[in-house]
Amino acid sequence: MLAGVSETLEFVARHGYLVLFVWTAAEQLGLPIPAIPLLLAAGAMAGAGRLSLGAVVLVSAVASLIADSVWYEMGRRKGVRVLQFLCRVSLEPDSCVRRTEQIFERYGVRSLLVSKFLPGLATVAPPLAGIFGMRWLPFLLLAGLGAVVYTGTFAGLGYLFSAQLEMLAERSLQFGEGLLVFLGGSLAAYVLLKLWQRRRFIRRLRTARITPEELKQRLDAGEDVFIVDLRHLLDLEADPHHIPGAVHLSPDDLDARHREVPRDRDIVLYCT
Repeated sequence: MLAGVSETLEFVARHGYLVLFVWTAAEQLGLPIPAIPLLLAAGAMAGAGRLSLGAVVLVSAVASLIADSVWYEMGRRKGVRVLQFLCRVSLEPDSCVRRTEQIFERYGVRSLLVSKFLPGLATVAPPLAGIFGMRWLPFLLLAGLGAVVYTGTFAGLGYLFSAQLEMLAERSLQFGEGLLVFLGGSLAAYVLLKLWQRRRFIRRLRTARITPEELKQRLDAGEDVFIVDLRHLLDLEADPHHIPGAVHLSPDDLDARHREVPRDRDIVLYCT
């Protein structure tokens, strides 16, 4: 990371606000390119008098808001499918949907103010707002304020510690390419670990899964199958359809209501 600071500083100095706009928008659209190092570098450039801090925050916030508006509209038009797509391409798709919905349920529209600081929520919070019918103007106000807080925080830190960042950049050059190789290897190892954990999880569940077609055949044949709907309440609001005869149980209520689940029948669980 330190070895990249010097290059990032020079990159921002050469290309200015256009690169900052494109980079920030790309991050908020979901591309795996973190904007925090660029915001720190832009703030450091402002501290050195080579950029304007106000312009850095404004350009970054506008780019973020445009990307958020795209996802908001996609959520409003496409519904839960957008959230499912975003979580499917994440490193932890099995818990992504439920985790983000729990955060949104807990904090409501206020989650837009802090979503960019929470890994996994920055991209999915805007479509969630669209999915659950948040009005356009309140969304713009909260998402815009959240974008200003986010970009202002890191650009401001870069501005305040511009001298220290330049010193770190100079010292990082002493490590050469070895540091980049180490950090790149660490990132690759983390991604591979997550993929391996997911494959192991899928293998363990494969024998216990049933397809919708298989379940329908059993129901049509009159088999006594107990079906539990584990969907989150927000999912039910967005899509109130359910399998006939299914009993809705929130995962949080399983401990208190487990006696409602029979022990002498096949049990099918389904969720988002």
